[in-house]
Amino acid sequence: MSAVSKPLDVAIIGAGFAGIGAAIRLRQKGIGDFAIFERGDRVGGTWRDNTYPGAACDIPSRLYSYSFAPNPDWSATYSGSAEILGYIDSMVAEFGIAPHLRFGHTVTGIVFDEEAGLWTLSFTGGRRKVRARTVILASGPLSNAGFPDIAGIDSYEGHKIHSARWDHDYDFTGKKVAVVGTGASAVQIIPELVKRAAAVKVFQRTPGWVLPRVNRRTNGLTKQVYRQLPVTQSLAREAWFWGHESVALGVVWNTPLTRVVESVALMHLRSQVRDPWLRRQLTPDFRAGCKRLLMSSEYYPALQADNCKLITWPIAELSPHGIRTAEGIEHCADCIVFATGFEVSKQGSPIPVTGRGGRVLGDEWRGGAYAFKSVTVAGYPNLFLTFGPNSGPGHNSALVYMEAQIDYLTDAIKIVLERGLRTLEARQDRQDRYNRGLQRRLTATTWNSGCSSWYLTEDGFNATMYPGFGSQYARQLARVDLADFHLR
Repeated sequence: MSAVSKPLDVAIIGAGFAGIGAAIRLRQKGIGDFAIFERGDRVGGTWRDNTYPGAACDIPSRLYSYSFAPNPDWSATYSGSAEILGYIDSMVAEFGIAPHLRFGHTVTGIVFDEEAGLWTLSFTGGRRKVRARTVILASGPLSNAGFPDIAGIDSYEGHKIHSARWDHDYDFTGKKVAVVGTGASAVQIIPELVKRAAAVKVFQRTPGWVLPRVNRRTNGLTKQVYRQLPVTQSLAREAWFWGHESVALGVVWNTPLTRVVESVALMHLRSQVRDPWLRRQLTPDFRAGCKRLLMSSEYYPALQADNCKLITWPIAELSPHGIRTAEGIEHCADCIVFATGFEVSKQGSPIPVTGRGGRVLGDEWRGGAYAFKSVTVAGYPNLFLTFGPNSGPGHNSALVYMEAQIDYLTDAIKIVLERGLRTLEARQDRQDRYNRGLQRRLTATTWNSGCSSWYLTEDGFNATMYPGFGSQYARQLARVDLADFHLR
């Protein structure tokens, strides 16, 4: 296929939750001329990549799934990564998405041809370019594993593992292991490593607020009821949704309910950690919600195991044999596990994007990413984002937000195709007004209350989170208002 071949109606970049969900909704709306370009060799996105021991979701499975693709067979309240990946596979099979998948296609850039009203996608490895009338950028914010910027990281001679690129061939038995990070993936990994390794040292920069996680098995009768009466599963999903919505009052804004959340976390800490000094080391000095809340009932007991030790001195550098902390002690390790998260695109785009008039999205986002309702960007016609700027929830399921985006952008794409539009582009004035209001509202949230987190850029700009309820976010995307766009 050459660069002048018949263009696709829709090109989807990424075959994770967002890409597969968008494909399903396109098919359900009668749009079948699309392809999904995936750099890997299978679907799944972050759940394909995160296979570390203990990997699981901290949102209930009924809620961490699409309402248009219910699964009555979730095994427990919170599912592990393998089961979530199986759910994505089942959607591909059930909705006939497989023929649209193009594996091994790493997109190196997309460029808009204003005269033709088409996007051109380029790939690595000499693959032929593809043109498309519309593009859905569904690569996701948690797709590129990021090692921390620590002095001497290349000098370390032992084994290095990133949580998102787990080495299943490495045997931890009898090994001295260092874990860098105490975030959402770390609190799942550490209890598993303590069971296997001879010694585990956990290097903590700042403690997080940890809530108990009660994971109940789903019995066969419940599964049968959900299967035979789907409305019961929908009601269960609604109950979980509104339960999580109420949590926003305690974690999105600093309110009396924030003290309730903190009290629950402190009671959890006191009930599981007897040593007063260790409790002090594990008590945050910021408001609950400022950083991501952690869910675990196994983390604190693991830290108190005979073969585990918490290190709170700052890391100065890595040495050939381990980690050297600020007070001058070298901690030798056979293996260092980096549970340090991802390179989130708060400044710059995950894929080079060149829009109308040669403008470059990465350059425009250098001071902090922004979009119109997280989905479209002025100057980039017919380009749609999933989980774009300021669509992150601090209290509810990301898939609630993602589903709202998918419905909105597929409606917009249908308008483009049915009306024969050359371009549909967000108006600059509407985008500016939307983001001014967004940033003003963010100043009153816990995320902007002073702590340092991956939600913020280095200068404190919040390009990540949505300052409101999930129901508010979904409501603003309930319909495509053409007055928000320039149409050609």
